[in-house]
Amino acid sequence: MRHFAALLLAAALCAASPALAQSEARAAAGAHGFTGADLFGLEQASDPQISPDGSRIVYVRNSADIMTDRTHATLWLVDTRTGAQTPLAAGQGSHASPRWSPDGSRIAYVSAVDGQSPQLFVRWMASGEAARVTQLPDSPSAISWSPDGRQIAYVMTVPGAPTKLGSAPPKPEGAKWAEPLEVIDRVTYRADGGGYIKPGYDHLFVVAADGGAPRQLTFSNVDDSGPLSWAPDGKSLVFSAVRTPDWEREPNNSEVYSLDLASGALTALTSRYGPDAAPVVSPDGKSIAYLGFDDTHRSHDNDDLYVMNRDGSGARLLTKGLDRGIDTVTWAHDGRSLFVSYDDHGVKQVARVTLDGRVTTVARGVSGGGLDRPYTGGTFSVSNGGTVAFTSGTTQRPADVFVTSGSGARRLTMLNETALGAKTLGAVRALPVTAPDGKAIDAWLVTPPGYQPGTKVPLILEIHGGPHSAYGPSFSTDDQLYAADGYAVVYVNPRGSTSYGNDFANLIDKKYPGDDVGDLMAAVDAAIAAGVADPDNLFVTGGSGGGILTAWIVGKTDRFKAAAAQKPVINWVSEALTMDGTGFTSRYWFAKQPWEDPMSYWNRSPLSLIANVKTPTMVVVGSQDYRTPVSESEQYYAALQIAGVPTTLVKVPGASHGGIAARPSQAAAKASAILAWFDRYRGKPKPVIPTP
Repeated sequence: MRHFAALLLAAALCAASPALAQSEARAAAGAHGFTGADLFGLEQASDPQISPDGSRIVYVRNSADIMTDRTHATLWLVDTRTGAQTPLAAGQGSHASPRWSPDGSRIAYVSAVDGQSPQLFVRWMASGEAARVTQLPDSPSAISWSPDGRQIAYVMTVPGAPTKLGSAPPKPEGAKWAEPLEVIDRVTYRADGGGYIKPGYDHLFVVAADGGAPRQLTFSNVDDSGPLSWAPDGKSLVFSAVRTPDWEREPNNSEVYSLDLASGALTALTSRYGPDAAPVVSPDGKSIAYLGFDDTHRSHDNDDLYVMNRDGSGARLLTKGLDRGIDTVTWAHDGRSLFVSYDDHGVKQVARVTLDGRVTTVARGVSGGGLDRPYTGGTFSVSNGGTVAFTSGTTQRPADVFVTSGSGARRLTMLNETALGAKTLGAVRALPVTAPDGKAIDAWLVTPPGYQPGTKVPLILEIHGGPHSAYGPSFSTDDQLYAADGYAVVYVNPRGSTSYGNDFANLIDKKYPGDDVGDLMAAVDAAIAAGVADPDNLFVTGGSGGGILTAWIVGKTDRFKAAAAQKPVINWVSEALTMDGTGFTSRYWFAKQPWEDPMSYWNRSPLSLIANVKTPTMVVVGSQDYRTPVSESEQYYAALQIAGVPTTLVKVPGASHGGIAARPSQAAAKASAILAWFDRYRGKPKPVIPTP
């Protein structure tokens, strides 16, 4: 009898354990879990630049300043043998873009100090002394040392005069009148993160490495762009630009140009329709590597790696068999191969590509970028001897600096061990998913800290933007904040995602949103089948492309208890005509212009599904978003209100589309608002009755 009673007690305890486990996990999260305040303690490495001899790496160390609520960038040196760190530029201001001189004796970098415009500085490594070598009206970018180390080339905006139409009457002395009219005549007249574009154009400059007056190298009413690459003899530079008469309406049709520094003569080295960019001259000066593709107006195409002769002849594709988009390229010091990086199945890697097209992986797991969501990212550089410095992290840590010479990578920094070492974070694991049509889909499942197997918890489907981008096994503050509140999170690379080849990415070409929704729902079902997700406690959110899909999903199904559409497109016609990249949407995502086929835009707009929406849906947007403008979110909010669907509009003051999580307080507050919205509709977890 006593044995039977003990069994009943054990059964009762097992039946109650899921709810108990969840409450204990949330209590533990309060003491040791990840919170919004922790965003101010995080640091992340970026832009690691290894010295020519491979002995040291200078990198950008990004940290948050709790007093200004902004990210503060400093420069640090790390010894590749011992891992010892020393500050290079860690004082007031923000410091970025470090670049070694060819002989390794100096480092050029860009610093913005005391609210002044960013300037170019050079530090002499032997003495430790630094000197400002420019007094510029605007920020220099794409800085590049000449081969002899005597000059530095860069790109900068040259201010222009505003367009005028007519004039106001003469103003009396001392009168306070309204600001003058703004006359806009450019096709692309504003940029997300930059606001309305001021008159002027981007051009190339060169300045002596020890200071002096800079010299402008390119002219005309077009924008030139980096990166910049010197010929070994120092007599010419190569770069990319769109310099055709219709350059504003063909922003994707760039060519590689060679600039003779003595005469100023420009020579176009490529001529096909499509982007040719990121040129790099070989060490012997005989070849140029560059990235590009033939543009057929598909919504996505991989950037392929090409090599051509110095005069532009003999162009050949080196990565025909790779089917991955190359994002960075640099020559090996001996000129016999190139180093590139690309995403593969949600993970970035560095590879060596020989001149006959053989690809060999050098480093895998490169990561780094925005902290809020687990996008692929990260950068690398290569020493003369072939040692590779790169940034890498995990699902539990933001990016640190790593180094490899081909026999395993070594971690050189541990930037977040103090901040996160005592924290209990949500575990992340790969989740196998099969789409309705049988395709294998990559997904990852985050479980709450202290999660007990067999417990069913609320699930958030978190959808990436792009839509041509990719998530991976990387650190994410949003996902960790959601998990700390007791939610599991599933994030997915549905069809349309990059890093799986052109065919997979273009499964949504001219039909987005569409079949990708089936992949997302299959991931939700997989999380339920894994015994983690409570099928009666499902939630959905995502930003940009993920915001579009969130709004589309709630117009197609009532499975979710609540939703949060972040910076979505709601009406494709209004988005196409108000976004910062005017002309992009209508050219690459639709077959015709909005006035030629308005119904194709309407049929793919979440606004068309308002009558079906029953799910309480929050709308979130930055007040300075020019990619999916505020009017998109306001349209959706108004429509939901009129339709009687519970909704709330949350604006992030001063935030752009790409910078909606740039300030730590706003990133934390945004995640908290989404959780508060979901918690409002969240049901209690159901206990699991064990099988006898």
